[in-house]
Amino acid sequence: MPSPGARRPAVIVVSSHVARGSVGNRAAVFALEALGFPVWAVPTVILPWHPGHGLATRIVPPAEQFAALLSDLAGSPWLGEVGAVLSGYLGEAGQAEAVASLVDAVRARNPGALYVCDPVMGDSAGLYVPETTAAAIRDRLVPIADIATPNRYELEWIVGRKLPDMGATAAAARLAGPASMLVTSAPPALNGRIANLLVTGETTLLAEHATVARPPNGLGDLTAALYLARILDGGTPPEALRSTTAAVYDILTRTVARGGDELQLETDSACLSHPAATVELHELAHPRR
Repeated sequence: MPSPGARRPAVIVVSSHVARGSVGNRAAVFALEALGFPVWAVPTVILPWHPGHGLATRIVPPAEQFAALLSDLAGSPWLGEVGAVLSGYLGEAGQAEAVASLVDAVRARNPGALYVCDPVMGDSAGLYVPETTAAAIRDRLVPIADIATPNRYELEWIVGRKLPDMGATAAAARLAGPASMLVTSAPPALNGRIANLLVTGETTLLAEHATVARPPNGLGDLTAALYLARILDGGTPPEALRSTTAAVYDILTRTVARGGDELQLETDSACLSHPAATVELHELAHPRR
């Protein structure tokens, strides 16, 4: 953990922006800043609210302007402040190449920097981005990530097959590319629960908790940001997985209890650093080389 008063590295977060709600950058940026990380926030699309609430205006920056903005960041005199890049929802397929170029620049300036790819592309109902955008994330961004955080259905699309159980999901995560893969909405060990599955080169871990009916959006965005924050703060993968899962579950249950239709991060910000919820952590069989 960092010493008291130590300045944490900056994180560049590239994802969607909504005027109302706690999804995309609104979730990730809030969480990271609440935990003490300076954030450079880049919107890939601007929306009045999450599309799950209904269709509305969608503003996607022109491809050349988006690429130019990321190029400016890559060449900025402050790039040495950056310790990580987190990408989420993309507004169109061409943005993937601009994100990859930014990641290359950050790593050239700081070889220890991390890149977390949250491949936001779909859920149990299928893709909710164009297939060209999903393919760009799969082919250009997932392979260069240090950590990827797909949900189970996104991982199915990435590997091109159904993942009906925990074993199949863990095997797919090991083969998908990044050194660490955190799969949300993963099959649990017990019925009536839901899990986060973490696969690294050394271990396979499952953190699970009770299923919550009709959860609001933004849980994946929040999970990716919190797990990155825990790792940047020096947490081990088991510690980071447990703490991240507990914090997200804590905020989720509190929001649902109030009848909220969006995660209420501003109300429950203390849960980001000191979650009261408990989760079960299991170490699963892991193939040895």
